[in-house]
Amino acid sequence: MGDVLTLVEKILAAHSGRKSVRPGDFINVSVDLVLANDITAPIAIREFERIGVKRVFDPKKVVIVPDHFTPNKDIAAAEQVKLAREFCYTQQATYFEVGTMGIEHVLLPEKGLVLPGEVVVGADSHTCTYGALGAFATGMGSTDIAAAMAIGDVWMKVPATMKFVYHGKLARWVSGKDLILYTIGDIGVDGALYMAMEFAGETIANLSMDGRFTMANMVIEAGAKAGIFLVDDRTLDYIKSRADRPYTVYQPDDDAGYLKVVEYDASAIEPQVALPHSPANTVPVSHVGEVKIDQAVIGSCTNGRLEDLRIAARVLGGRKIHPKVRCIVIPGSQQVYLDALDEGLIKTFIKSGAVVSTPTCGPCLGGHMGVLAAGERCISTTNRNFVGRMGSPESEVYLANPAVAAASAVAGSIVGPEDVAR
Repeated sequence: MGDVLTLVEKILAAHSGRKSVRPGDFINVSVDLVLANDITAPIAIREFERIGVKRVFDPKKVVIVPDHFTPNKDIAAAEQVKLAREFCYTQQATYFEVGTMGIEHVLLPEKGLVLPGEVVVGADSHTCTYGALGAFATGMGSTDIAAAMAIGDVWMKVPATMKFVYHGKLARWVSGKDLILYTIGDIGVDGALYMAMEFAGETIANLSMDGRFTMANMVIEAGAKAGIFLVDDRTLDYIKSRADRPYTVYQPDDDAGYLKVVEYDASAIEPQVALPHSPANTVPVSHVGEVKIDQAVIGSCTNGRLEDLRIAARVLGGRKIHPKVRCIVIPGSQQVYLDALDEGLIKTFIKSGAVVSTPTCGPCLGGHMGVLAAGERCISTTNRNFVGRMGSPESEVYLANPAVAAASAVAGSIVGPEDVAR
């Protein structure tokens, strides 16, 4: 009888030419896609050139997305993007110009660049987003990415897998963002350190793809190497119109060995808010107390998809942003922007007093389009709220789902959507 394997172990074994792998094994893994952005690509490119390699291993498998400081916010950002652009043109690698780009982790699944069973490495910690598609995806340093661009292989240690099982039906206004915030709040920012987090249960089976992307995106906030979902009909429906090449669906063995299995009653979870300065510092929105805000951000690679904008518009429709609050809405891609425009969501945002930005990471990393001053507070649908993350080290960021962020923008303080959208 052969070894029994988890989903992650199945994928890594197949990509390392082995019948099986075990947690702790050191392996060489062939990759299906290598990703970098306007901040991380220049470092990788310079290292790639330093080691003397002339061509990337496969131009179709190298993608650079300018999304962090674009449209260019200053001369330094323009130089970074120019370097990345010219590298892609020379190498014939995939490059997304401003008019076609989006936030990388929204854009790549949307364009069918990641499919089930694949291995993706990216010079961005939130590369783990693609686990929602049943792929093994993880972030790496730019020098590791340079090597991956050169040879198409990476060296890694096989992670152990923790399984998280969610039971019950989600309450109104509760989403994937709340499930992952609740989970991180439970296990801590190092609760899954260098592990894979596998998500299962009837709650997950009923969760939208947008909700799954959000959950996979934030596993790095628990220290995880990767997050992963089993491929089901929802996954297949999502990729049906996007897949233009063969792919393999892997399933874990029934008696696969998990390091730990954690179970939650998801029906008892209410919208969550992560207080400063940690994604693990979570409380139910009803327990936040009186916290006045200066800014609300709805977007990012965590919550900048169409479903997120629909939810925000449902709360903001017919209401006005508080006069002392700046509300910034950032669609995750040009396609999301266009779909939101077609559905009338952009009109709803603007009539409410919000501003709508072109797709960009922008304020999430304190880049542009919403940097905070000292003493300011922001409620944000982004993924991190560390000290100085969105600007001044004397500012504060509170993490929440789009419904809470929108409701708070209306109220002028952190509240749940039930408080304004009755």
